[in-house]
Amino acid sequence: MANELQAKFRRAVDAFQARDLAKAEKILEQIRRSSPKIFDVEHFLGVIKLVQGRFADAEIHLKAAVGLNGNSDEALSNYGYALKSLNRPQEALVYFTRALAVNPHNPLSYHNRGTILAEFSRNYSEAIEQFDKAAFYNPNFADAYSSKGNCLEKLQRYEDALVAYDKALSVKPDLENAWLGRGNALRNLKRYDEAFATYDKALSLKPDFENAWVGRGDVLADLKRHDEALAAYDKALSIKPDLEGAWVARGHVFWILKRYEEASTAYDKALSIKSDLENAWLGRGNVSFDLKRYDEASAAFNRALSVRPDLAEAWLGQGNVLNELKHHDDALAAFDRALSIKPDLAEAWLGRGNVAWALKRYEEALAAYDRALSIKPDLEGAWIGRGNVFTELKRYEEAFAAYDKAVSIEPDLEGIEGLRLFAKMNLCNWDNLEGEIGHLTGAIRAGKANSSPFALLSLTDTPDDHLRCARAWVSAKLPQLSKPGSRGGIHKHDKIRIGYVSPDLRQHPVGYLTAAMFENHDTSRFETYAFSIGPNDGSDLRRRLEGAFHRFIDCQDKSDGEVLEAIKEAEIDILVDLAGHTQNARLSLFVSGPAPIAVNFLGFAGTVGSKELSNYIIADHVVLPESNNQFFAEKVVRLPGSFMPRDNKGEAIDDIRLERADHGLRQEWIVFCCFNPAYKINRSVFDSWVNILGKVDHSVLWLSDMGEAAKSNLRKAAKDRSVDPDRLVFARRLSSSSEHLARHRLADLFLDTLPYNAHTTASDALWAGLPVVTQIGNSFAGRVAASLLNAVGLPELVARTRDEYEALAIELALNRQKLQGIRERLRENRLTTSLFDAARYTRHLEAAYEAMHQRHQAGLPPDHIDIRPLG
Repeated sequence: MANELQAKFRRAVDAFQARDLAKAEKILEQIRRSSPKIFDVEHFLGVIKLVQGRFADAEIHLKAAVGLNGNSDEALSNYGYALKSLNRPQEALVYFTRALAVNPHNPLSYHNRGTILAEFSRNYSEAIEQFDKAAFYNPNFADAYSSKGNCLEKLQRYEDALVAYDKALSVKPDLENAWLGRGNALRNLKRYDEAFATYDKALSLKPDFENAWVGRGDVLADLKRHDEALAAYDKALSIKPDLEGAWVARGHVFWILKRYEEASTAYDKALSIKSDLENAWLGRGNVSFDLKRYDEASAAFNRALSVRPDLAEAWLGQGNVLNELKHHDDALAAFDRALSIKPDLAEAWLGRGNVAWALKRYEEALAAYDRALSIKPDLEGAWIGRGNVFTELKRYEEAFAAYDKAVSIEPDLEGIEGLRLFAKMNLCNWDNLEGEIGHLTGAIRAGKANSSPFALLSLTDTPDDHLRCARAWVSAKLPQLSKPGSRGGIHKHDKIRIGYVSPDLRQHPVGYLTAAMFENHDTSRFETYAFSIGPNDGSDLRRRLEGAFHRFIDCQDKSDGEVLEAIKEAEIDILVDLAGHTQNARLSLFVSGPAPIAVNFLGFAGTVGSKELSNYIIADHVVLPESNNQFFAEKVVRLPGSFMPRDNKGEAIDDIRLERADHGLRQEWIVFCCFNPAYKINRSVFDSWVNILGKVDHSVLWLSDMGEAAKSNLRKAAKDRSVDPDRLVFARRLSSSSEHLARHRLADLFLDTLPYNAHTTASDALWAGLPVVTQIGNSFAGRVAASLLNAVGLPELVARTRDEYEALAIELALNRQKLQGIRERLRENRLTTSLFDAARYTRHLEAAYEAMHQRHQAGLPPDHIDIRPLG
């Protein structure tokens, strides 16, 4: 440059050093107009615009500078920085590499190259090599140490990251990004107090350091101090409203709190700022998954993976979706992909365990859950998984321990407090049971879904609590019900089309009770469809059931969408749920209103908790008196006799001859019997039984087979009450259901339980000719035996109080003539009353279906229906 131009150039340099960038730019533009294509001028203009954040303008000048002098490592490096800032990382990498070829000792070029490798290529190991070279050529390059710390943190080498951040701070104690990184590493090491102190240090250096506020929020979120976490994120956003990471973090907290609408809003805001933000798409996927919107969830996870194919958490999300859709092999592949990226992703091991559990590969499931817990000991889902496996295997001690651990980590997990008590009841362990039931019912009254409705049936006889529980459960498990679909329109068919949905159309009490009912449907007026969502056990009963319908559709491996398509295709008029809140039920099928009318029938002894899921419940005047209507979301249909059907074509037992001695019973004993499962036996019931045994000499209590722990606890309870434990006799398991039914005749009297009566078990006893003594309760589950006894013409066997129950059992045991008279009446009534008349029962049920259908056809809403007895 000529002397005059050099003087101007020096004035521009002076202005730049005085931070008067506008003046410097103006002088340089004057030089450029008079003498274009001067390298130093183009380069300096580019640097000024880089400093100002005017990256597009900077790129023009720096490109020109590089064109004028391709051997300036400074210009090449600055041009690369402009390209990086314009989100052109691959081009930037080329120029950083060219800069190093010109000057292999330039620490800034190494740092810039490492930044590209870390931020865009996620090649953290190679990036660390670049930062090490930068520090080698400039040992006081604090940013190089800090950037290395960031990469080590990404590699989850948190202790090494701390060393790098500390080195950066030893060089430059006021480097706020190093303090931020140090806080992040400490948070990941769960050293939360130190993390707080470190973020505070960063904020003392820079009070408006938005990312330090986000860091504080992340620690608070980890500590479940959610309101404080949200306040920290709000502070960050007040400083920088377009900080996408803070919006994602807010979304995550709202997702954890199940505040899904607010979570979605936060994620959407983040995506409006940066449309390819993978963690925001991941968050949207998680929200959609929780809301059972599986197609939306899968699309969101795929979008995240399109941005970042190695995002292990998105593969995890896909695996969870695929598992819910019953695509188990694909789910395992997705979890394996997640683990290939992140071998210590505990949630992916949990997912593998859940798939194995669904496939009944229990040892494999346990191994996966254990692997998850070896990585993350407080992963409550893995403890729940262990509890579920042990429950399936009837290893209730281990199930109880697993659920107990889960609730110690998170007390208000959905359903787990109830499952814990269910396992405890199966052990006949009544230690502090009343207090624990009180705690659970308190949680339910507070609106928490701490128990499934089924688990609660054996714990309390308060129908109001059963309704609250069902409502809370439905709200938690079926969040999509907040926007229910409309019920189907009016179908025009010659016959009413009835669809039965059940996982239990096999060797199961539901299949066992309903077979003759299905066979007795009037095919001139009704067309019946079975949607079997449970396993095919290959039994004779399964084959019989398959032949009892107009169409039997095996839906076990079908997703909800596929089942709903089958229901829609069949144009079902009345869709009957035979499972309710029992195991393997799929109430989600009823959310969209796939049929004009939905009915809750038989499988679950209580309300489903939502009129959107079920319009009607099938009951009778005893099991559900009008005074209890208020505790049911459904309208009540009352059949004459009992609501419970019975297969009168099933197991023949009259020709089976049994001896007491073959079943561990002496001929001279008075045998009280209860074949209810262990979870229906509680302290109050057992105390009554002990009182009865105490008043009846030479009497024993014949109980169903159960685990050794439960047997031991019952024997100990007997001994503690001064009753010889040997007076408890446990029946052995029989492979023949006919022989099991027949052996009821070896007993003298069946003693029922409360609050959860014998249901199918009581029907079995009465069918076999064994009188049942029951105490009627308040809830549906506690009134079933009374319903059966009234229907079979033996209402005198229904006691109103515990004292009446004990006195009645004692009287009948001691008055053999009176007991024999009752047995003879039972034998006669078996053949004449409606309880065991499947054809008559089915006519009553069909009358109920016709009444429902007529109301719908007339445009009337569901209402209570009473069916008159038919001849």
